Amino acid sequence: MKTSRKPLRIFFSAGEPSGDLHGANLIRQLRGCCDDFQAVGYGGPQMARAGCRLHADLTALAVMWFGRVLLNIHKFWDLAGRADRYFRHHRPDAVVLVDYPGFNWWIARRAKTHGIPVFYYTPPQIWSWAQWRVKKMRRLVDHVLCSLPFEESWFRQRGCNATFVGHPFFDQLRRLQFDESFLAEHRRRAGPLVTILPGSRTQEVVKNLKWLLKSAALVRAEVPDVRFAIAAFKPKQAEFARRRVAAAGLPVEVYVGKTPELMHLADCCMSVSGSVSLELLYYTKPTVILYWIDRLAYFVQRFFRKVKYITLVNLLAADELYPEDLTPFDPDQPDAEKVLFPEYLTCQDKSPQIAAHVIEWLTNDSKREVRVAELARLKAKVAHGGASSRAAQYILDVLAGRPVPVPRPHFTQTPADYTLRNRTHAIR
Repeated sequence: MKTSRKPLRIFFSAGEPSGDLHGANLIRQLRGCCDDFQAVGYGGPQMARAGCRLHADLTALAVMWFGRVLLNIHKFWDLAGRADRYFRHHRPDAVVLVDYPGFNWWIARRAKTHGIPVFYYTPPQIWSWAQWRVKKMRRLVDHVLCSLPFEESWFRQRGCNATFVGHPFFDQLRRLQFDESFLAEHRRRAGPLVTILPGSRTQEVVKNLKWLLKSAALVRAEVPDVRFAIAAFKPKQAEFARRRVAAAGLPVEVYVGKTPELMHLADCCMSVSGSVSLELLYYTKPTVILYWIDRLAYFVQRFFRKVKYITLVNLLAADELYPEDLTPFDPDQPDAEKVLFPEYLTCQDKSPQIAAHVIEWLTNDSKREVRVAELARLKAKVAHGGASSRAAQYILDVLAGRPVPVPRPHFTQTPADYTLRNRTHAIR
């Protein structure tokens, strides 16, 4: 039911394609609850279609690694300055950040300077690789809206005002409608289908696709009737993929805008690491994960990574978030069979290992069925919808001055004023 209230203006900042999608769904929920709601800020085409007045398409700057950030630093400075001027002259009621750490810290800092409440929706996974940044979260963010179950307690124990709302990916998946004619066409074709998901960032596609295609060639040598399809995120990435496929001499089809259908049709998948793993969990598809980085990046990540797995599905299924053994997944390690999505964070050629998992799923029905059943059990536990509506209601309650649950920090060294400060933020 809609409620009448004074005009509400919220500034959004989302820089990843997935963040653009989550921001768009949250905007739709807020618009459905509030008669006079305005969304402005930085995002992408999905948020624009949801009614957000974009000041810039931030998804065009979805870059990774320090060197790439430096090359674009002047653009980020300009956008941060524009946001600061907007906060000073127009003062939105709130700022909502969606993932995209680094730049979004700059936005949070400028919002706090102007006394504007800050919400972080789908916060960055600092618990896995940059735990010291929780100090920034505590200082710059009033409300952390967590997407993973264990995040709420982790942030609370470190003095942050955190609430678990669920992962917005599952909202999108529940509303999805397939292209039935596309499904019917592919179901008429003979042979098992392996879907290749090379990532949403161009950098990821460039670095990982050649290894996935090499793995595909190894699979085809053992399973001659196998079919492969690449689910590309953008047309330019599809063009790049087609050139790679032609150079490899493989019969691989490339599609844009058919990712859900290709996941649904697949017997199993090969994928680059990312939030796409949650979609693969939703469709219960046996999947092997690759994330290839250069040697320097591989060396550096050892000092920052605090969890054993890089795949969200594996983290959700793990018995322990911070085990003593943080070495990357190895199929020869004890209990390797318990890892739902075999994953390879590597700077080496892991094509034979990747191919071996796919070959096993295509040639051993019982192995594949066991993995599908394991994924279905985890899906039943975690793949619940409603994150967008819960986040929207939380934001509206806070801005309307209605009481919301404010957790006490759970560790003794937290300064006593954290609780008082969080209560003040809740009614600001």
